[in-house]
Amino acid sequence: MNSLWYLAILIGPFLFGLYAQMRVHGAYNKNVKILSRGRITGREAADAVMRSAGITNVEIVQVPGQLTDHYDPIHRRLALSELNYNGTSLAALGVAAHEAGHAIQHKVGYAMMNVRQTLAPATQIAAGVSNYVIMGGVLLLTFLKNPLGYQLLVVGAIALAVIVLFQLVTLPVEFDASRRAKAQLVTLGILDKDEMKGANETLDAAALTYIAAFVAALGSLIHVLMILAGNQRRD
Repeated sequence: MNSLWYLAILIGPFLFGLYAQMRVHGAYNKNVKILSRGRITGREAADAVMRSAGITNVEIVQVPGQLTDHYDPIHRRLALSELNYNGTSLAALGVAAHEAGHAIQHKVGYAMMNVRQTLAPATQIAAGVSNYVIMGGVLLLTFLKNPLGYQLLVVGAIALAVIVLFQLVTLPVEFDASRRAKAQLVTLGILDKDEMKGANETLDAAALTYIAAFVAALGSLIHVLMILAGNQRRD
């Protein structure tokens, strides 16, 4: 039974993450080829969505890569990848409006975004040390039977718990940004209602990647907790 649980916890999140990546790339690559009727660029769409909310102090910049789009609340910068910055596709407009949705969250003080920003520094530290302390703990326990390994695994579990919490809080932040984006794309006349299928498909697929990140982090935490519980029983 334990072997099956270990297998499910290790392989399940990996397969789900792989599926999510395939979905988002498939949806994006499909809809980036479908041009919108209005021929509005992603940059123009992001600017229009933000201006509709009274936001005029956010810089919109182009960044290299594909699907590297993000909103930086610290520097008030909305970054769009080249295909989305200059593009007029359904995918480009969906992604651009989504990032503008984050800017709106920032302006209105959306609670979950504030929590996410508060957790961000601790999460960066946790992500940087978790793999090393967990690996060290497993090696010490397995080969040297050193009790320090147990303590390292406890530290690793705490670090993973921080990451899990961050990924959990990220879910409503991303879902809410997409909700705002979808509403504004039609309200502002950026896309016609029948064009929303492509934007929705892109954003819904992207949402899967955030769910997959949460599942992966939770799976890793459960795995470490099972190792700790098994070691405690042997003691």
